[in-house]
Amino acid sequence: MNALEVAKEVIDIEILGLKQLSGNLDEDFERGVNAILASQGKAIICGMGKSGIIGKKIAASFASTGTSSFFMHPGEAFHGDLGMVMPNDIFIAISNSGETDEVLKLLPFLRDNNNIVIALTGNPNSTLAKNSHIHLNVSVPKEACQLQLAPTSSTTATLVMGDALTVALMKARGFKEENFARFHPGGSLGRRLLSKVQDEMVTERLPKIAINDSLLKVIDVISISGQGFALVIKNEKVHAIITDGDLRRAIEKFKKEIFELTAEDICTFEPLTISPEVSIQKAYELMECKRVNSLVVVNNDKLVGILNK
Repeated sequence: MNALEVAKEVIDIEILGLKQLSGNLDEDFERGVNAILASQGKAIICGMGKSGIIGKKIAASFASTGTSSFFMHPGEAFHGDLGMVMPNDIFIAISNSGETDEVLKLLPFLRDNNNIVIALTGNPNSTLAKNSHIHLNVSVPKEACQLQLAPTSSTTATLVMGDALTVALMKARGFKEENFARFHPGGSLGRRLLSKVQDEMVTERLPKIAINDSLLKVIDVISISGQGFALVIKNEKVHAIITDGDLRRAIEKFKKEIFELTAEDICTFEPLTISPEVSIQKAYELMECKRVNSLVVVNNDKLVGILNK
């Protein structure tokens, strides 16, 4: 069997596991979502080894979508980190076998601390499953590993169960893209929704000309600025605009007489403008609607910058 055939077999086996995961869903899933929603504390995810790695991803997904959460290593928990677990926290324990010793050792404390425990295991009859308040069955028919040793299908199923919880919680909370942007200010979505025009506009070497400037002066200003247009300023306010397109059309129309004209002869009055306080998202939407790549930024009709797409 070549590598391509192995890859297809692995994918088919994992798809089979996910189909079983969907069939395993029951009322405990809804109970788990409701318990997390009702909690006044955090969702603490715990797991050992590969389960721990999946747990970190689930915790990160929760935290970035409106469910306060963090990952706790079971070994560190048993040696002091349990002090971070408050009675109103939800404790989500991950163990495919349901018999992971490092996780089971935490159960007496969690019981005494009155924490609701949600277990993700592949064995509903395991110690962890039987000693949890809510059990989410992540069992799969078999691992994709031919030796049935390396966690493959089982970790995929656990990851997808975590995604299912994440999305269900998002919808229940009415989580919107604006909320997501607040937690991801460094991403493109965060920039578009949280940044304002004034944060990204160009403020230097603005292409300003006077209404009576010659076409040679206009061409020179457009070339130096690199913006592709020049702005006619009158009484300190944006009066009109001359684009590269305006120049080309004027040359075709007036031929040699072009150099006898002034800015006023070919300019377009009332150019498209925007306030510096508008969000980048709305600015981009305006650009797409008007099919332009730049906006003139004005404050009380006075030029303060240029926003480029």
